[in-house]
Amino acid sequence: MRSQTYHDRANVNIEVAIAAFSASERRKRGRGDKRILELSQTLKSTFEPVIQTSLYPRSQIDIYIQVLQQDGGLLQACVNATTLALANAGIPMYDFVCAVTGGVHSTSPLLDLTLLEENDLPNVTVAVMPRSGKITLVSMETRLHVDRFEEIFRLAGEAGTVIHREMRRAVKDRTEQLVASMQSVGRPSTGADVGDNEY
Repeated sequence: MRSQTYHDRANVNIEVAIAAFSASERRKRGRGDKRILELSQTLKSTFEPVIQTSLYPRSQIDIYIQVLQQDGGLLQACVNATTLALANAGIPMYDFVCAVTGGVHSTSPLLDLTLLEENDLPNVTVAVMPRSGKITLVSMETRLHVDRFEEIFRLAGEAGTVIHREMRRAVKDRTEQLVASMQSVGRPSTGADVGDNEY
């Protein structure tokens, strides 16, 4: 909510909107929709400890997520997109947050499930901070045997490392493009190279 202000840190406000045409069945979800409120709260609790909010006292960081298409992996896509948006906006974070959804089909573990697979298979979404190895989110809406959970949990952690590598590459490429475009118009560069020690 926008009314919250803290004297020692920033308030993180996350609002999610899902387009009626985003899924196979058209359904308009308002801001008061239970699923949207749960998703917003989950994202808020995931990112509040990661963003360096103490650098922005008595202010608010607004994150708006617009879902235009969903075919599975909604939560993981929101987490990964939010991470990249914060990095692109220059909001300091302690680490990237990388999420992946995993499930089990028969005896085979699967990652990055489609909506059909999510509806048919037991699954779990895991978000990790790759540098520290900390888990920032575990979301499971179906039953999953503990042995399978451990296997998917491990695979999701490994997948998070791969996603982190791709995110870093995307952020570095974006930074280099911005620096190049600023130099091409004759302005002094204020961008910094994203080195191996960043995030």
